[in-house]
Amino acid sequence: MMSLPVMKAEGLTKIYGIGCPVCRESTGPGYETNICRECGAVVACGDISFELYPDEVLGIVGESGSGKSTLVKLLYFDSEATHGAIYINDSADNVLSLSPFQKRRIRNSRMGMVYQNPHYGLRMEVTSGGNISERLIMAGWRNIAAMRARASYLLRKTEIPVLRIDEPPANFSGGEQQRVQISKALSNNPSILFLDEVTTGLDLSVQARVLDLIRALQSNLHLSVIVVSHDLGVIRLLTTRTMVMKYGRVVESGLTDQILEDPQHHYTQLLVSSQL
Repeated sequence: MMSLPVMKAEGLTKIYGIGCPVCRESTGPGYETNICRECGAVVACGDISFELYPDEVLGIVGESGSGKSTLVKLLYFDSEATHGAIYINDSADNVLSLSPFQKRRIRNSRMGMVYQNPHYGLRMEVTSGGNISERLIMAGWRNIAAMRARASYLLRKTEIPVLRIDEPPANFSGGEQQRVQISKALSNNPSILFLDEVTTGLDLSVQARVLDLIRALQSNLHLSVIVVSHDLGVIRLLTTRTMVMKYGRVVESGLTDQILEDPQHHYTQLLVSSQL
């Protein structure tokens, strides 16, 4: 019996600008633009639909401006969709129709996010333990000793010395900051984890350590993960299924090995050949 998806998106669309009736029909890969010729609005994402299953790692790949990071912002409620629906687990409720308070509750209890820039996910002058505890408080925790114990456990899991629990991330290297951010994202035992270009800007050796850590955590904790990257090496290493985006649309999707070994869309073929 096939598992039910932990997340399902239907027709997700994000338009920046006033928008008009022809926005979605006059943009996309077939027109080589995501800017509407009639009103000048930008269709950052257009009619994106997919399902994410338990213990699955789904990759979203594309060049800069393809809409992949915008899509994750919509899924994590960092940005408001123009159209579309998101369903969590087996609920029949479109979570995009819920109040901001209800969305925050879902995000705090079921989701985690690791941003490309740790400054977006961490407060740099607050201690590492304080950053993790802040997330726990939003998830309903109140016992200080329990929060400190949880923070210590997560820092050990992500290979940060527990002795540094009272140090702020501002004192850490880029790779260490990412590991603290991963600890914070995992603090509420999320069922869905979003990773947005988490290795960009890191040295190659540090990238390898962060990727190995993510693989181990996903396997041990049985997380459902969405990985956004322009790097096909990251996609190949982490994901089981991949969506390829261009000009705000999905141009190809399928098993990662199949897409990287035998790409069907000409844009995917170009991406693969450019990184060989």
